[in-house]
Amino acid sequence: MIQARNQLLAEAAKSPALNMVRPNGMNDEPQFQILIDDEKVQALKLSMSDVDNIMSAAWGSMYVNDFNDRGRVKKVYIQGEPGSRISPQDFDKWYVRNSDGDMVSFASFATGKWIYGSPKLEQYNGISAVEILGEPAPGYSSGDAMKAIEDIAARLPEGFHISWTGLSFEERLSGSQAPALYALSLLIVFLCLAALYESWSIPFSVMLVVPLGVLGAVCATLLRGLGNDVFFQVGLLTTIGLSAKNAILIVEFARELHEKEGLSIKEAAVEAARVRLRPIIMTSLAFVMGVIPLAVSTGASSGSKHAIGTGVVGGMITATILAIFYIPLFYMLIAGFFSRRNKKSSDKTEAEQS
Repeated sequence: MIQARNQLLAEAAKSPALNMVRPNGMNDEPQFQILIDDEKVQALKLSMSDVDNIMSAAWGSMYVNDFNDRGRVKKVYIQGEPGSRISPQDFDKWYVRNSDGDMVSFASFATGKWIYGSPKLEQYNGISAVEILGEPAPGYSSGDAMKAIEDIAARLPEGFHISWTGLSFEERLSGSQAPALYALSLLIVFLCLAALYESWSIPFSVMLVVPLGVLGAVCATLLRGLGNDVFFQVGLLTTIGLSAKNAILIVEFARELHEKEGLSIKEAAVEAARVRLRPIIMTSLAFVMGVIPLAVSTGASSGSKHAIGTGVVGGMITATILAIFYIPLFYMLIAGFFSRRNKKSSDKTEAEQS
């Protein structure tokens, strides 16, 4: 295990994505292992509990009882004389009394040998393990560092694998749930819009704009060399909400022009885009200017700020520029589809009544 650990540490030291990768434990040390033959113990009429007690008392210590000393209670421990437990050869000096009252030497049923082992028993999920700590190198995200460790661990000898703990475990767990969370977020937004406007066309028109913001956020993050970590995901959700906000400004106004003022779907879409152009640009520009300090920040926690700021800035730029042209188009397509569908349904109903 220590050889595999050292191999991983050596490979991690060469990786540009990792920094200060180190073991959190102690190296193997020489240990004297005692092997007890159970069959010989039974044949010699010995009790395993007696053997364990003698070994514990002789080579370590054993609590006996308490006694009073000048008004204070003190504990009594027994242990072997230092001269009889100073070296492995002293192991043969100790005897255990069997059920017949005879003294049996430890050498009759036990042997010893030198081995190497950890002075600290470490296990994870019931399996012997060693703990390794580390952090991402400057310019790399935690996701990049975890991917580098997984690639190195894949080259370890057969039988060795890694598991994450602490924040890394939570990040890996949340990363696997990200697609489901995105889908759930979009579904909730869609249902809320459908309930708010009592229409299916508006939610569809709004949700079609979301990929425009996601495209900008992903491209900006990739161009800057950042990873898909939890901070990028927070920025992506923010971008989705702001992209939907821009679409609502145009789609809601276009719907009112079409239903209340009698404009055609095309005329309503064009007029809504013209009237809502300034509010969209001003609100988006104000938000982008407020997020730019995050994207260019330095110092402590700059990595998380870059991940959020870069994604939001890129997403808002594409969502604002492309939304001016695509939101009216999406509204025309969706509203026209639902209008033709409703017209066919009404014509069919009239034909049946006649």
